[in-house]
Amino acid sequence: MKELDCRKQACPAPVLMTRQVIAAEAPDTLTVHVDNEAACQNVSRFFASKAYEATVENTEDGFRVTGTRSGQDAQASAEVTDLPGPAQEAGQKPEKKIMVMITTDRMGYGDDVLGKKLMTNFVNTLDEMGPELWRLVLVNNGVRLAVTGSEVLSALQQLEKDGLAVLVCGTCLDHYGLLEHKQAGQTTNMLDIVTAMQLADQVINI
Repeated sequence: MKELDCRKQACPAPVLMTRQVIAAEAPDTLTVHVDNEAACQNVSRFFASKAYEATVENTEDGFRVTGTRSGQDAQASAEVTDLPGPAQEAGQKPEKKIMVMITTDRMGYGDDVLGKKLMTNFVNTLDEMGPELWRLVLVNNGVRLAVTGSEVLSALQQLEKDGLAVLVCGTCLDHYGLLEHKQAGQTTNMLDIVTAMQLADQVINI
């Protein structure tokens, strides 16, 4: 059984190292050792995207994530970067793919109270972008929008129900101690974010 020690590795190194081993060796079983929950979730999700069944064990210094090949077609389980947007699910082809990346929980500089109101209005109005809105990525303080108590939580959950891929930075959630409080979106890593930026026709930074 192949084992990888990804402890003390910053995002997205654990996923990149796991991907490299699977691509080069395609082992039937691969165990990855990580030292934080964000990396554990990201590696588990990557295993699933490659048709591996993931099991997680707690260890004294983190997590042991073991992927076992399920025998299914790897293409049957898409990675985050291949998730369809609302227009694709409806059988339409959008004119362009727009990725919106939110880096904070308020909009602009100056009065913080006003900034939070503006951000709330912005997120609540995002559905007006229509099928061209392809990804919504939350990083740094922006991940607070997707946790318990957020004023835009219901709006984000509705966007997800409508088919939008909402990606929430796992390293950021872990840094702020919010991993267990996330209520919307998929915990993601920098590899998925960079790949999404590459695939998007336009990236809007807020």
